[in-house]
Amino acid sequence: MTSSDTSPALPQDPRDDAPQFVLPLVVRVEKAAPPARTDALETAARAVLTLLSDERATADEGEWAQAVRDWQDARIRKVVRRARGAEWRKACALPGITVPGEAAEVRVFPPVPLDGWPKELIKLQVSGTDLDDPAPPAAPEAGRPVLWLNPALEMSAGKAMAQAGHGAQLAWWALDDAAREVWRKDGFALSVRTADPARWAEVTGSGLPVVRDAGFTEIAPGSCTVVADHPALRNRHTGL
Repeated sequence: MTSSDTSPALPQDPRDDAPQFVLPLVVRVEKAAPPARTDALETAARAVLTLLSDERATADEGEWAQAVRDWQDARIRKVVRRARGAEWRKACALPGITVPGEAAEVRVFPPVPLDGWPKELIKLQVSGTDLDDPAPPAAPEAGRPVLWLNPALEMSAGKAMAQAGHGAQLAWWALDDAAREVWRKDGFALSVRTADPARWAEVTGSGLPVVRDAGFTEIAPGSCTVVADHPALRNRHTGL
């Protein structure tokens, strides 16, 4: 599992002068029953949305609000780590939100300084584990958001989870309040799928939100990793 900064890699970006924060996500990976890859990706994306919509992050005096503002003022970094057994229980004792998937569990925490991780999280592994789907995932449910992954890129499960989380965040930012509330009431239902080349060409030219990776890990700077295809955003573009 790897860290991810999915902001564009721009020279002398003024955001680099701000204190750097990171959004920690921890996926539960028990040795005997690891989650399926797609389930983990979708759960990570919903975890990010759950935190962004939580009153502790959105209210002016919310206990997480300042950390979220500081994080969003700099580069939007996300780091995915894995835990099992006692490690998972210790992580769950820290302030955060656990989001379940079909079998996956992802806990998202309020942003922390890049060099100020809690000791319970800094010890968790970032690399060395990947996840697989036991069977090809079904077609996305019609009428619901899809985060399309670039078919030309190879990403570890952790990298892809971070990218999916950022794609969900870009969609959230682009929506108006009414559309956000509809999505929230739908439990932030979404699919994460790898696009075929034709679909990828379509969505990358559509005006939908596109994640461009900064290139700190795994892939080249500026790579397009995810397109956030939300129906409320798609309806704005007559070409789709």
